[in-house]
Amino acid sequence: MSPVLAGVLQLLALMAALGLVYRPLGDYMARVYSSDRHWRVEKWIYKAVGANPDTGMRWPAYLRGVLAFSAIGVLFLYLLQRAQGSLPGSLGFQSIDPDQAFNTAASFVANTNWQSYYGEQAMGHVVQTGGLAVQNFVSAAVGISVAVALVRGFARSRTGELGNFWADLVRGTVRILIPISVIAAVLLVACGAIQNFAGIHGVGQFSGGVQEWNGGAVASQEAIKELGTNGGGYFNANSAHPFENPNGLSNLLEVFLILVIPFSLTRTFGRMVGSVRQGYAILTAMVTIWVGFTALMMWTEFAHPGPAFQSAGGAMEGKETRFGIAGSAIFAVATTLTSTGAVNSFHSSYTGFGGGITMLGMQLGEIAPGGVGSGLYGMLVMAVIAVFIAGLMVGRTPEYLGKKIGTREIKFAALYILVTPALVLCFTAAAMALPTPGDSMTNSGAHGFSEILYAYTSGANNNGSAFAGLNADTQWFNTTIGLAMLLGRFLPMVFVLALAGSLAEQNPVPETSGTLRTEKPLFSGLLVGTILIITGLTYFPALALGPLAEGLAS
Repeated sequence: MSPVLAGVLQLLALMAALGLVYRPLGDYMARVYSSDRHWRVEKWIYKAVGANPDTGMRWPAYLRGVLAFSAIGVLFLYLLQRAQGSLPGSLGFQSIDPDQAFNTAASFVANTNWQSYYGEQAMGHVVQTGGLAVQNFVSAAVGISVAVALVRGFARSRTGELGNFWADLVRGTVRILIPISVIAAVLLVACGAIQNFAGIHGVGQFSGGVQEWNGGAVASQEAIKELGTNGGGYFNANSAHPFENPNGLSNLLEVFLILVIPFSLTRTFGRMVGSVRQGYAILTAMVTIWVGFTALMMWTEFAHPGPAFQSAGGAMEGKETRFGIAGSAIFAVATTLTSTGAVNSFHSSYTGFGGGITMLGMQLGEIAPGGVGSGLYGMLVMAVIAVFIAGLMVGRTPEYLGKKIGTREIKFAALYILVTPALVLCFTAAAMALPTPGDSMTNSGAHGFSEILYAYTSGANNNGSAFAGLNADTQWFNTTIGLAMLLGRFLPMVFVLALAGSLAEQNPVPETSGTLRTEKPLFSGLLVGTILIITGLTYFPALALGPLAEGLAS
């Protein structure tokens, strides 16, 4: 079987698996966030934190809950790392330096999981399991909660209440993320991933000598890492490491975990607004971009010219032979079109155009299907922009799901789409202009610029992957990327929740013959075009200096 055909079959198998669970999982999540019943374990949690889950929250109160919980998470994780040297199970590792501890705390709370350290050489069992893995669950639950609040903004009328943040947070963790993660962890162990709390031990090498390795609760952390679109690896090689991702079957399983909740949330959206066809329209836009990017990535990695590439069957540099080009390309697109950031190959070694595809996937806002929760609310904001553009073209007040898109709503949507590009481009410009950050660049020219652009694109979009040639473990990068991650995560949430509150206060607008049919394929096409045009206009000059220049020169 040819590698190209094998790649197509992998993609089709993945799509079939996602299709099988789309309806039941989407409907289940809709019931989770619509139910008035609380589980006993949830009541214990509410009592412990002093929250009343039945109290409705307007958007400022909901936002305060998001920010307060996340701030406590940053502080706790920072202190845990600073105290690591005194904790049991530290494996002899010292406490983390202040700038790196801040960067890591910001990274995991912001659902970015950017790592400027070698996991197996820096973090002990307590920090990995009691700190990083816990944030993998709750940061993902925060993203889903904000998305559900926006959906309620569309579904509700004449009220400013968006639900209760604490109820949404706990339900997302207890009823969705934990059960699926347990099943996924068992499957990963069956595939060969490790799960233990072993200490550091020596492993003999074929060439002689001994290499030191430590064990860990890898399969359980790998499960929520992918399911929650987190991405931080237990080992520095991330999902290219055989302890995390042993074979082709585990590779497909991990891609499935990355995509399953973001895609299924479109069904949840359709159920909660009372029209599953609206969910299908959003799903169609997501799938169109995802399949298109995957096809482009396979083409550029399989068909790259040159005798070395042709003799290897394609651009195999930086890719694991057990996954091949197809498995690596599918994973790379999935992880950069979502806010996952896990890697089973080194994106810096991709062809110039291939590296540009991974970068553009993040720059779209990671909305196809995007991160857990963040992909849905990002796509809905783009839908608001698309409806507004359509209204301008026909001279009609824009409406979406029975809500008018007026001056206030479009300002919130515009601010949402401007925040991340401003962070990426300003920090990239500063890093290129100052002499000190340049010392961290392994490469010069277009590829060196791509390393910097990729780093801030990854941080501000809460992805977490990186081009391997950049040494980001410096005070400058730890601090600035940490700020980019926090601002890129929580500033957009401010505008999403403000938009949700504004929509929930409106009276519903009756549908007329002039209303734009947003459940039709035409709207899905308009939405895809809006996303590509806005992103292209924003990032094309920067991309032209980096991956496009490199690709055209090769």
